[in-house]
Amino acid sequence: MLILGARDPAYREITSQADYLGRRRFLHLAAGVAFAPAAGGRFALSEPQTAKKDATSYNNFLELGESKEAPGENAHRFNPKPWTVEVGGEVDRPARFDLNDLLKAFPLEERVYRLRCVEAWSMVIPWIGFPLADLLKRVGPTSRGKYVEFITLHDPARLPGQRNPLYPWPYREGLRIDEAMHPLTLLAVGMYGETQIPAQNGAPIRLVVPWKYGFKSIKSIVSIRLVEAPPKTTWGMMQPGEYGFFSNVNPEVDHPRWSQKRERRIGEFLKRETLMFNGYADQVAHLYAGQDLRKDY
Repeated sequence: MLILGARDPAYREITSQADYLGRRRFLHLAAGVAFAPAAGGRFALSEPQTAKKDATSYNNFLELGESKEAPGENAHRFNPKPWTVEVGGEVDRPARFDLNDLLKAFPLEERVYRLRCVEAWSMVIPWIGFPLADLLKRVGPTSRGKYVEFITLHDPARLPGQRNPLYPWPYREGLRIDEAMHPLTLLAVGMYGETQIPAQNGAPIRLVVPWKYGFKSIKSIVSIRLVEAPPKTTWGMMQPGEYGFFSNVNPEVDHPRWSQKRERRIGEFLKRETLMFNGYADQVAHLYAGQDLRKDY
């Protein structure tokens, strides 16, 4: 499977292979948890990565505040240790995983993915994690497990944004089972060569679904459940006319209040064209064969 970029990089943008691999080896050994660096072609992009300082300071994470700067400013208030994730519902082997157990149980790898926000800005981020499918196979979904529900930690003492009564806490999201089992769907536990996600980016474990708008990639997950019907989602409950269950990146379907045809890549001056399924159409379009993507937005 090749994850292809929208354009080839200029020669001056390309880091030498020796420098790149050497830096990655040093970082993952220093972190104490091994992971496989992204190889050229597979789960990589021929596009410049967003600067780490931008990716960790320009965030949407309502649990830590509503402005783009608030999550970074409040990150020190959130201690993600200890941490457990419960996986249950329509499964043969429900389980409760300590974060350290997850890190030991599933081989980690780096994936360089585009991130497209529904607000029409985007980034390119190197994540470290493992396929969600690996975790789901471990617990054994039953035939009734047609959807996957995700729930964020609810703890206003550690997540002060949850004191805001305007939102139906805890944050909830969901995927169809075939979306959840797709090889691109990642549970991320690190980024930028480090096996630890900053609090403002969703520590200690978050979902990454690169062909969907960023709000689908729920942060700080404590519960994963297999269910028979589409689960309720936070934005679907609050503004169903604006945020559909699927929320696939689609430049032909505008948000009711703005166009989705173009996007602002953080760190770039000019806007760029938005790609269908965020550039992953070759990998995921078959999941929606026969669906009306204007209705199933």
